[in-house]
Amino acid sequence: MAGDSIKVLIACEFSGVVRDAFIAAGHDAMSCDLLPTEAPGPHYQGDVLNILRDGWDLMIAHPPCTRLANSGVRWLHERNLWAEMEAAALFFKALMDAPILQIAIENPIMHKYALAIIGRRYDQIIQPWQFGHGESKQTCLWLKGLDKLRPTEIVDGREQRIWRLPPTADRWKLRSMTYPGVAAAMAAQWGRE
Repeated sequence: MAGDSIKVLIACEFSGVVRDAFIAAGHDAMSCDLLPTEAPGPHYQGDVLNILRDGWDLMIAHPPCTRLANSGVRWLHERNLWAEMEAAALFFKALMDAPILQIAIENPIMHKYALAIIGRRYDQIIQPWQFGHGESKQTCLWLKGLDKLRPTEIVDGREQRIWRLPPTADRWKLRSMTYPGVAAAMAAQWGRE
């Protein structure tokens, strides 16, 4: 597939950051989210499960992590959010089991209840500071048919700006965005496999 354009689905992305990195690398990429895209470009607004069988070569997915992340496990007990957690884990598993040969799904460290449903742990942990951004934001990758993402630019002077964001209406959006250096590495490395 080296040098050829591939058909890439960027699932659960409204920002267009990863989609646009693949387009800039010469690939046929489309983002998909329940929200409209924030950047002009190919975007399907709707349920990604409806388009998983549309002949994609690669899917990179960013499913919601609120009920899956280990950092929020206490709320499952305190607020009885078990049904929401199960639905989120089954959605994640549906993405992982999609009929697409190459898949990468990103999420934070998961709690044991979600992992029991999904069926396996992550393959890799990456940090923005490995890809040119002076930030710490541990991100796990579940991979299918793909090599681990290789760091492209190690940066000193790491901050935890994302973790320290004050509560605002758009905090969730800022925390969910993929760093451009990570997106560029995905396009450069996985667009050639």
